[in-house]
Amino acid sequence: MSTLFISDLHLDESRPEITRAFFSFLKTTASDASDLYILGDFFESWVGDDDESPFINSVKQALKDFTDRGASLYFMHGNRDFLIGDTFCRDVGAELLPDPSVISLAGEQTLLMHGDSLCTDDQDYMQFRKMARDPLWQQDALSKSLAERRAIAKHMRMVSGESNSNKATDIMDVNASAVNAEMAKHGCTRLIHGHTHRPNRHSITTTKEITERIVLGDWDHQLWYLKVDNNEISLNSATIVS
Repeated sequence: MSTLFISDLHLDESRPEITRAFFSFLKTTASDASDLYILGDFFESWVGDDDESPFINSVKQALKDFTDRGASLYFMHGNRDFLIGDTFCRDVGAELLPDPSVISLAGEQTLLMHGDSLCTDDQDYMQFRKMARDPLWQQDALSKSLAERRAIAKHMRMVSGESNSNKATDIMDVNASAVNAEMAKHGCTRLIHGHTHRPNRHSITTTKEITERIVLGDWDHQLWYLKVDNNEISLNSATIVS
């Protein structure tokens, strides 16, 4: 039985090929998995657990089918879907993980994060993140009508896209000092995260030991997943058919 990690699918009704690829992934690659970790930005946006559109319900049903067979499902908030709550997780049989979280994986203490909190050079984003993760801000956002929330989410995506297009690419990557500090804080020798859309496996040499940072890829023209089976770790991809 394998353990799988994915992130940054950015599921959205406007990209049905990505949703189809995910449904196929659950039925094929994940069919014998014991655990599936989704480390943020599963949805392009999430306006609240009361959104019961046909698209949302189809994704929820696919996740429930996965957990109904006995597999464990874990969710972590991303910068797009940080309003996912207990109701959604209960409906699909998932456990909501704090960011960061530590698990034992292939014999090593492994730190799981979405990754956005490590992009400390992007000061504008860090200020937005602090605001958006504030419980009072979230309570106010969720008090608005569903239509208002959808309109706000659409506007925020547009503003984010325009802002990112004017930023240097290195600013939107993780800060090495932030990575080292977070791994040392939690006593971990491996870090798995998404967010940056730069899939890779990085060796990190410190004064004490060699550690590893694994970056999950986003789902666009390719799907990406990390597979751990019998202590063997592989970062994999496959072409998404439109």
